Amino acid sequence: MKNLKLFPHIPLTVLILTISLSAFSLDKGKGMKDLFKGKFYIGTAMNAWHITGKDTASIRIIKQQFNSITADNCMKSGPIQPEEGKFNFKLPDQFVEFGMQNQMFIVGHCLVWHSQAPKWFFVDEKGNDVSREVLISRMKNHIQTVVGRYKGKVNGWDVVNEAILDDGSWRQSKFYTIIGPDFVKLAFQFAHEADPDAELYYNDYSMALPGRREGVVKMVKELQKDGVRISGIGMQGHCSLDFPKIEEFEKSILAFASLGVKVMITEMDISALPSPKDSRGADVDSRVEYKNELNPYTKGLPEEVEKAHAKRYHEFFDLFLKHQDKISRVTLWGVQDGQSWKNNFPVPGRTDYPLLFDRNYQPKSFITSLLSGDKADKPKSDH
Repeated sequence: MKNLKLFPHIPLTVLILTISLSAFSLDKGKGMKDLFKGKFYIGTAMNAWHITGKDTASIRIIKQQFNSITADNCMKSGPIQPEEGKFNFKLPDQFVEFGMQNQMFIVGHCLVWHSQAPKWFFVDEKGNDVSREVLISRMKNHIQTVVGRYKGKVNGWDVVNEAILDDGSWRQSKFYTIIGPDFVKLAFQFAHEADPDAELYYNDYSMALPGRREGVVKMVKELQKDGVRISGIGMQGHCSLDFPKIEEFEKSILAFASLGVKVMITEMDISALPSPKDSRGADVDSRVEYKNELNPYTKGLPEEVEKAHAKRYHEFFDLFLKHQDKISRVTLWGVQDGQSWKNNFPVPGRTDYPLLFDRNYQPKSFITSLLSGDKADKPKSDH
């Protein structure tokens, strides 16, 4: 969901150093994909440095730890079709090829999203909003060109991203204001026509909020009533140490599973920094002015915060294991802390620690404790 432009470049010296490290303690052991085999896929998002193979340290971790990959930026409508009819498939092709070569469950992200859609998508040559018919035609062409290209290769698609607000109402995006709520139904229909065998998902953040939960449930029920195929609901796991409440997150898992669709935890990261109360979601248009007190750990996490962060990850994964019969995939939004969008959201210029590997590509205590076997429940049958 997040913009690749927010990711800081990885210094070459850091790459050289980390590639040469021999102390990577998990090299000869099992990875998370082995631990959770038969429970759910464990995935990560791949950025351009991963896809092109420049970040070899991350590639090693991805191959060892994960069995699912999601395109973090290169398959969004802006990057993939910056001008009408001119598609840029270079990175997406490499992404899909990597997934196929490594027998990954491949997720395309995302077909319809109000953010990072190219400006031309919604306007005519005079800059005025296009008609409903024109926007539907453009949306159909985009979806069917992209999905059709990867038919039989991409396993699942985030078809529509972030269409519902915290209170359960519709986001007033151009898709909604020009087409109306039918844009969601049409998007799923177009994607299904292009690849009848691909899984099709609705994806959104702050899904533990009661209003958004109820709004998504209502929308999905209406789609199902109209005979639209929707395979699953992605719950973006952009969390912090105090948000959301585990109990509310669980309520949403149960509510979505009751619709008869798969539930996925997508885009997961847990910020270790103070969370401004008015920016606890993941709206990319939300920004908070930088203040030193909002960036307290520039030299590393204090021991007590590091422990609290690991405990928070354990709590969420305990919940996922509890409901492994409902959850098909858990995807982390990146590999190591230095690449995370959370370093610049919602406060630009912070130093955050939201992922499972640190800036030196070393596994955090949460990983090592997981692989000790403490969290390995009885497996269920493979997906």
